[in-house]
Amino acid sequence: METTVYLAERVWTLDAARPRAQALAVRDGRLLAVGTRDEVTAAAGPGARQVDLGAATVVPGLVDAHAHIHGLGRSLTTVRLEQAGSVDEVIHRLSEAPASSFQGDWLLGRGWDQNAWPGGAFPGRQELDARFPSTPVFLTRVDHHAAWVNGEALRRAGITRDTPDPEGGRILKDVHGEPTGVLVDNAMDVVSAVMPPPSRAQLEARLRAALTRCAQVGLTGVHDAGMELDAFRMLQSWDAAGTLPLRVYAMAAGQGDERHTYLDQGPWQGRMLAMRSVKFLSDGALGSRGAALHEDYCDEPGQRGLLLLPPEELASRAHAFMARGFQVCIHAIGDRANTLVLDVLLRASEATGTQALRHRVEHAQILRVDDIRRLGAAGLVASVQPTHATSDMRWADARLGQARLKGAYAWRSLRDAGAHLALGSDFPIENPDVLAGLYAARTRQDASGWPASGWRPEERLTAHEALEGFTTGPAWASFDEDRRGRLVAGLDADFVALSEDPLEGPASALVKARVIATVVAGAEVYRAPPSA
Repeated sequence: METTVYLAERVWTLDAARPRAQALAVRDGRLLAVGTRDEVTAAAGPGARQVDLGAATVVPGLVDAHAHIHGLGRSLTTVRLEQAGSVDEVIHRLSEAPASSFQGDWLLGRGWDQNAWPGGAFPGRQELDARFPSTPVFLTRVDHHAAWVNGEALRRAGITRDTPDPEGGRILKDVHGEPTGVLVDNAMDVVSAVMPPPSRAQLEARLRAALTRCAQVGLTGVHDAGMELDAFRMLQSWDAAGTLPLRVYAMAAGQGDERHTYLDQGPWQGRMLAMRSVKFLSDGALGSRGAALHEDYCDEPGQRGLLLLPPEELASRAHAFMARGFQVCIHAIGDRANTLVLDVLLRASEATGTQALRHRVEHAQILRVDDIRRLGAAGLVASVQPTHATSDMRWADARLGQARLKGAYAWRSLRDAGAHLALGSDFPIENPDVLAGLYAARTRQDASGWPASGWRPEERLTAHEALEGFTTGPAWASFDEDRRGRLVAGLDADFVALSEDPLEGPASALVKARVIATVVAGAEVYRAPPSA
């Protein structure tokens, strides 16, 4: 067993007994010693390999507490539509689609956002039909809660002017009653159900691309929020073979029929992969007006969003998985959805006696003040995404109005109420760059520093709280606080070396900060090139 000593300008341990160090020693995947250079060198003994990280700052392994690995892989290998400024630009990018963008004969892309286009209106199928009259096209919105498809995709799915909205979904139609090509939430499933699945080679390429990207941005672990069975089986095989490079805390996909397989299997633990939680969706997203609100959207009177499962069905599924020993994690964006989810989690956990399973509200994005207090008093996990706030802040007021914003993206209020914060990105909806998440949590500004004082700055986190949100927070939320989240002798050797200090350095430095090395279980899974 080789021993490696890592030296750095500073090491932030997040250990209250010894918060700062200069070096750490790694042996057999664990931390052998953490302390001064002399202390660690002596503990390592003669013959230890030394890695001098120079002026770098080392922090505990950074973990994204809510993300989608397969989704990131798909976004990296199909047509990328992020920052497309118009429908014309989308069509241009589609016309140059690489071969990996096709699933069967379907052309796939993701990341469009009508809020960034002139007028901000949803697109229509006519533009797609003109360029792709016979190739089915399926383009997911940036939030993955709406899809834009062409006429051929609608034809294959059997969607016509007479097709009613499915429960928990909307088929948008024009003034003549014809489908526009935009499908919201559960209406997407009507089309995706007739698409061919990815090939095994395609799935493998996507998963490997995503995990590689995660290591490059400094992630040592990911909480995957709703993993499909085929992806889970592939990661299981990699874990058994010792080739899974990052730690993956997988939530079973609880929406479809695969949930029965997961329920029969029960919680599962491997070496780098675990599945002891399940994820359900209660509502849609704010950007596509699918988030379920108590009152109408300010910019679309008469529309209050969508509940994707009937409340009684959500409660039944939560109860069943809790009784089987699963931690239950439920997506809730709108204030009506958050009220419902709190009701479901509190009642089901009391009925099953599973309060110790650390049930989670995923996003906890817009809440009434009383529900913030309820969530905190129950000690639930609030799994929130800082960059959602900085992405949404330019148009959230138009959707919600000032009164509802008091309980929106309210990380400080949630923390002060007693909630356990676990921070993530929800990639690929947002960029997987964890440093951007640390920056947004501290500043509530975009990369240019807008707005000058931060958006609703009273909800900012301190530098220490932000770092905890990506380290000790996810560790607690995945029952790993005795193994990870801090740099202490005996714990797993998961850590990241950064070019900037995320605790004592200015927040603005995080915008251009670099990841120098990512280490998981003592193995370097990423090292920045010397010229970087």
